[in-house]
Amino acid sequence: MLIGVPKEIKNHEYRVGLTPVSVREIATHGHKVIVETGAGDGIGCSDADYIAAGAQIVGTASEIFATAEMVVKVKEPQKVEYEQLRDGQLLFTYLHLAPDPDQTAGLVKSGATAIAYETVTDRNGGLPLLAPMSEVAGRMAPQVGAAALQKANGGRGMLLGGVPGVAPAKVVVIGGGVVGTNAARIAAGMGADVTILDRNIKRLTYLDDLFGPRIKTQYATIDDTEALVYEADMVVGAVLIPGAAAPKLIRREQLSRMKPGSVIVDVAIDQGGCFETSKATTHADPTYIVDDVVHYCVANMPGAVARTSTFALNNATLPFTLALANKGWKKACQDDPHLAAGLNVHAGQVTYQAVADALGYKHLPLESALS
Repeated sequence: MLIGVPKEIKNHEYRVGLTPVSVREIATHGHKVIVETGAGDGIGCSDADYIAAGAQIVGTASEIFATAEMVVKVKEPQKVEYEQLRDGQLLFTYLHLAPDPDQTAGLVKSGATAIAYETVTDRNGGLPLLAPMSEVAGRMAPQVGAAALQKANGGRGMLLGGVPGVAPAKVVVIGGGVVGTNAARIAAGMGADVTILDRNIKRLTYLDDLFGPRIKTQYATIDDTEALVYEADMVVGAVLIPGAAAPKLIRREQLSRMKPGSVIVDVAIDQGGCFETSKATTHADPTYIVDDVVHYCVANMPGAVARTSTFALNNATLPFTLALANKGWKKACQDDPHLAAGLNVHAGQVTYQAVADALGYKHLPLESALS
């Protein structure tokens, strides 16, 4: 199979779909890989590194979209990219379609087959291709939130861990999944007073066993969530629903009851955000203020630590990339129901139920797409 890797073009996106290490693995299986020149610059991998791994370098992304049988990316295709996709071509990347009607319409119009990293599952019910970036974004959240708390950045002027004689900041993490667990780990490590909210008692028990007295856990009733948010110096939104838009957990009218200069870090912004006042921002201009509350809503947080993120992501995606290349997408999905769960769009139809429901498309059952 001819596999193409274009350079990412989203603002401040430095990651790349395949590392030279992954290219070598794929080439060993007899496949050909073409990489746009400069695609790996953001992670410190040169064209020469890709050539040494067995790839061919091409000058433009258009050459990749015109010739590749499978396009491997990181971020969802931008308008100029999905307009180049074609019938029968396979796209393997993050998509997050539910909150993005324009991209969905573009993929449907293209006729391409699109498999989304974020809806591929595993036998334990987890999301193995979302987990690495959830780990990265979760661990970044207290770091960026701590910077936003600085007075010069609009915050309360608090040090996350405090100092002897001065209390640390109160950090509330809504959601105890992969993002929330990693956010809590780093926040606690920085000395903050951390509480994790979740509605899964088994998960809360696990978190209590994992962290012990370093972190508090709380069942996420409406009352308790409100009370903790109003007292928080930083709130991390870490509630994500596979393939669907994130639920709105904090409403606009509630902001006025939060502490002036407190910080919201919305890690779910790729799925529309879990705060009513969230809107996607970039690393170039990451924050804005609503009702004296600083909002950090960067839509591609892991892009800031591109090298760590890319290698972590490739560790997870490589087995699936190889399966798609070795077998073709249909046979690979027939053989692996967990990979099949990643199929979102095929031949002009939406194949993922949550996306169809969110955007009003007729749903093509997975069984029909694979028949």
